[in-house]
This record gives sequence, C-alpha cells and structure tokens, in this order.
Amino acid sequence: MTLAIEAPEIAYSLLSPMLVVFGMAVVSVLVEAALVVAPGVSGASAAAVSRLRYRIQLALALITLAVAFVLVAVIAAGDRAAQSTMSGAVVVDGPALFLQGAVLLVSIAAVAFMGERRLDRVWAPTEVQTAAGRRVAADSGGRIVDDDLPADAFTPAAATAPGSPDELLAARFAITTEVFPLTLFAVGGMMLFGACGDLLTMFIALEVLSLPLYLLCGLARRRRLLSQEASLKYFLLGAFASAIFLFGAAFAYGATGSLSLETIGLALTHGSADRTLALIATVLVTVGLLFKVGAVPFGSWVPDVYQGAPTPVTALMASATKVAAFGGLLRVLHVGFAPLEPDWRIPMWAVAIATMVIATFMAVTQTDVKRMLAYSSVSHVGFALVGAVTLGAAGAGSTLFYIAAYAVASFGGFALLAVVRDETGREQASLSAWAGLGRRRPLVGLLMSLFLLSFAGIPLTSGFIGKFVVFAAAGGDGAWALVIVGVLCSAVAAYFYVRVIVSMFFAPSPADAPDVLTPSALTTVPIGVCATLTALLGFFPQPLLELAEAASTFLP
Repeated sequence: MTLAIEAPEIAYSLLSPMLVVFGMAVVSVLVEAALVVAPGVSGASAAAVSRLRYRIQLALALITLAVAFVLVAVIAAGDRAAQSTMSGAVVVDGPALFLQGAVLLVSIAAVAFMGERRLDRVWAPTEVQTAAGRRVAADSGGRIVDDDLPADAFTPAAATAPGSPDELLAARFAITTEVFPLTLFAVGGMMLFGACGDLLTMFIALEVLSLPLYLLCGLARRRRLLSQEASLKYFLLGAFASAIFLFGAAFAYGATGSLSLETIGLALTHGSADRTLALIATVLVTVGLLFKVGAVPFGSWVPDVYQGAPTPVTALMASATKVAAFGGLLRVLHVGFAPLEPDWRIPMWAVAIATMVIATFMAVTQTDVKRMLAYSSVSHVGFALVGAVTLGAAGAGSTLFYIAAYAVASFGGFALLAVVRDETGREQASLSAWAGLGRRRPLVGLLMSLFLLSFAGIPLTSGFIGKFVVFAAAGGDGAWALVIVGVLCSAVAAYFYVRVIVSMFFAPSPADAPDVLTPSALTTVPIGVCATLTALLGFFPQPLLELAEAASTFLP
C-alpha cells in the first residue's frame, strides 16, 4: 500500500517580497563571512576592508527592502491579492499586504539610520597629548585611538567585555555590519507574521523576527552593560511568551484537530470544537501575542529594552515590530477565534484599559525622554487595542490606519533622540538636558514638537485622526467604556508631551547643555519623511484611510 502525498502548491509570485528579503539576508551573511579581516592584516588594510563591507551591506539592505516594497505594491495592484498559498500556511490578503508595506517603509528608514556614522565617534576612557600638542583619545594603556574615525551606534566587538582593551582595539578599525543581515531576517519575519494562515507558521515567524532583535538589543556601542541587560531581559521574557504561545497552539489543535486559523474558526462556528480547550487556547495564544505588542501587564519589558537598546534598534522595534505584532493579533482575533468573541471581549477590554491607564500614568513620572517615549508606546498599544478588539471591517481598518500612522511618528521621535549628544558623544535623553533646546536649535525643537503633538492626539496631526477612527469604530460597536477611558488617558498624556515642548522652548538652557549634531542624509531624510507624513496625514488622511478600509477584509 502506497501513501499518496500531494505536494502543496506554492505561488512564488505572492511570496516574492518575503523571498527577496530572506534570500538577500542569506547573501548578506555570506558577504559578512567573505569580507572578514584576516589575522595579521595591518590597521589601514583592516579599516579599508571594514569600510568596503559597510558600503556593500548598507546598499544591499536598502535595495532589498525597496525592491520588496515595489513587489508588495505590484501584488496589491493586481488581481491575485487575496489568495492563500503553501496549503493555507501563508495568506496574502488586504491586511497582510498593507502591513507588509508599512513594515518595509519604516524598515527602510531604520536600516538607513543604522548606517549613520556621523553622530558617534570612537570612545576611549582617557586622553593623551601628542608631540604636536593635540589632545587625542587613548585607551587605558595610553595607545592612541583615532577620535576622528567615524563610528555608528553599534559595538564593533559584541563578544568582548565592555570597555576592555580588546573592544577598544576593535573599535579602531572595525565597523559593525552584522546588524544589516540580522535586520533583514527580522524584517522578513515581520512580513510573514501578519500573513500567517496557521498557528505553526505564526510561531516560526515569531521566532524568526524575535531572535535577531534579541541580538540587536545587546549591540550598543555606549552603555554596553545597560544594552546587554536589555537584551537578556527581552530574550528571557520573549522565550516565556513563545512557550505560552506554543502551548496555546497545542490546545487549539486539541480543541479543533487543526492549527489552521480558518479551520479553527469554522470548527468553533459549527460547534464541533471542544469549547473548554478552545478557551484555554485563546487565552494562551493571545497572551503570547500581547507580549509582542507590549500590552499591560505583558509589556513590562518595553521601557528597559527600549532604553537600553541602540537607538536605531529601538526605533525599528517601536515602529515595524509593533505593526507586525498587531497584524498577527488581528488575524488571530478576527479569523481564528472570532466565534469566541463574547468570551474574550471583556478580558480584552480590561487589557486595553489597563494598558492605556497604567502606561499613561507611568509616563507622567519619567524624567528621561527616551524612557517616556517607551511608556508612550505602551499607551498607544492600548489605543490600538481599542480598534483591534472591535470585530468587523471598521475595527480592522481603523487599527491598520492607527498602527501605520503611529509607526511613522514613533520612528521619527526615537530617531530624533540620537542627534542630542554631550561632549563625550553620549546621547542625552534626560528632560533637563533638553531644556532650551528649541531655542538653540529651532528645527530640532519643531520636529520633536510635531511628533509629540501627534502622540498626544492634537488635531491636524496623524495621531488625532488615528485616535478618532479607532474611537469611532469602538463606539459604533458599543464599546463606550473603552472610548471614555481612551479620551481621558489622551487628556492626561497631553501633559507629559507638552511638558517636553515647554522645556525645549521656555526653560533656560543648563550650563552643560548638550550639542545637537548634524547627521548625514541617512538620518535626516528618514526623519524629514516621517515629519512630512505625520503632518500630511493630519491634513489629508483620506487616501490612507481609504487604503486601510479597502485592506480591512481578512481572507479566511
């Protein structure tokens, strides 16, 4: 007796954006291995190899993401934009393509920001005076380190002890480039995460996007111990969340006999599933996803990780990762466990309310702008959940618009933090250091004010439109409790956003006021684009609203 196994049909054209990103990530790893500095190579030659590798990796990453975005646009414009492939493991529908486009846009900005080399310089603990009378940086042994050598936000030797001679030696010639293939793998996982048709594929996508981020969080050039602590916290809590998600998938299989979200939804609708096991599966799977979006009480890692990670990685996580995580959460709630909506509705309301309230009041107490923005990102998860827990096209469409608009403003806000530095080159994010900044550097002050006003939901910004549409969707579904709490939290949140603006423009500058450095186009262009989109979406939101509405229908 022979067992006939039918090979699954694979629509490579629909998978082409993800295949391009994953394929080039592998190529980038090979480039990293091929252009390694051999032992015994002189300093000048080693620096030349590092510069070549940096240029190749940056160009490959940017071109790859741009090509993937074009492919997503082509698929969305065609007549095959609502199909499943690989036996239903991957679903290419409106929400998936919208989310992939948003992820790729902010990822292009994040990769460019990672390539910035004007804002940092090689660090050394002491200075020595040369024969010409010039004081230059030196390591603890008095060996001169070229303080004019451009550097990025990442450590050149992650395996070395922070501040050790080995790290200082590596910093003289090495340029960190492994961040580019790691980022491509993470972005590929994000693109897949919102397009998963079954829980097993979703778990794989979750791990593919998470593992590179665990590494990237620990690669900060400055404050290495804080960065390594952030990486460890994120890894440990992420491992627990992944295990919880996997347990939920197992219970879903036990309840319905399938891991397919479509089959799970049909089994629950027709009453053929074990309801008790299905409820347990709903709780466990949702908890795993709520950890990824950073909702209370599962988002306790967000402030520490966002503060300790290199700022380009923080900007990527606060924008692209949030978009991908909400894509997975929307698909699970709206496709797989939608028939159980009467059971999970009130608990999800409670999570949304707790996220908005607790994160908002925690943000009020912060005196560090970066940490305040981290708590702000958690509060915005609560606002997005208001739309996500509202079933139907209105809830999905409003959530898609909200997370896309927030991702743009969030990236711009975090990226702008990197230009404010003290005399040693460290980022200065304390509120006191930003006092008077708007008067000294009006452009930086105005841009940060725009992003903060958008976060607060002030009219004529994208944040106001985003909150309006999610509150309208929730109100239309009868969730007035969420709307009332959301409006009150928005009013409270306006205080700590406006506090930063008042400090920038009306408080006196401190005696040791930090410098505002001028970055290259790799940073200025993404920040400028984010600011432009944040303002334009406040005045002309209709095109993106219509796009989100058209992309709000999930393919079962």
